[in-house]
Order: sequence, then C-alpha cells, then structure tokens
Amino acid sequence: QVQLVESGGGLVQPGGSLRLSCAASGTVFDIYTLGWYRQAPGEQRELVASVNGDQIVKYSDSVKGRFTVSRDNAENTLYLQMNSLKPEDTAVYYCNAASPTTLLPSYWGQGTQVTVSS
Repeated sequence: QVQLVESGGGLVQPGGSLRLSCAASGTVFDIYTLGWYRQAPGEQRELVASVNGDQIVKYSDSVKGRFTVSRDNAENTLYLQMNSLKPEDTAVYYCNAASPTTLLPSYWGQGTQVTVSS
C-alpha cells in the first residue's frame, strides 16, 4: 500500500554534495523509524543514518560529520544531505520505514544510485 520513492541520486565529484529525498505515497506513521541504507556491489546493505519519531538520529561512523538525516512528518518525506562525498560513498541508497512492531509492515524504496567519481 505504502510506496517509498527515492530521488536526488546521481554522479558527483569527490568533495561534492547531494541531497536525497524519500517520499511516501501513503501515510507512514510517526512511530516508524525512517532510515537510509546503502549497498555497494558485492557487499551487504548497511545502515547509513536513521531518525525515529522523536527525532533521535543515529549515523554510521563512516558518514558521521558529513551526512545529515531529517524527516518531515507532515510531508511524509525523509531527507539525506550528503556533504564531502568520497568515492567510497558510491552505492545504491535505499529508503526504509521500519515498523516498531510486526503488527504493522515495514517498507523499502527502490533505491537511487549515487556515484562519486575519483
């Protein structure tokens, strides 16, 4: 029912910036934790950043100080501001809405490609 659609990915030079957006087509409850994951070829999908309903934010050590995650509950939108991008940031970035209970479903976006050239 709910669909998450990422946008804002693309090709950027090292040191550049990108702003990713994740828009939900349906209502995502405020109790959901929203997060960004990324997956490079041949590697596991890893958590990049997340923000829960109380605006508590967590970051991967690899992006801390460079990335900023935020959520706009009124617009059902999640953002990821990425600064000082490095080639190692190259991956497909996925939006996730995680339910705090198995009584409600969780959702994944289709992914958006971020490529940082060297």
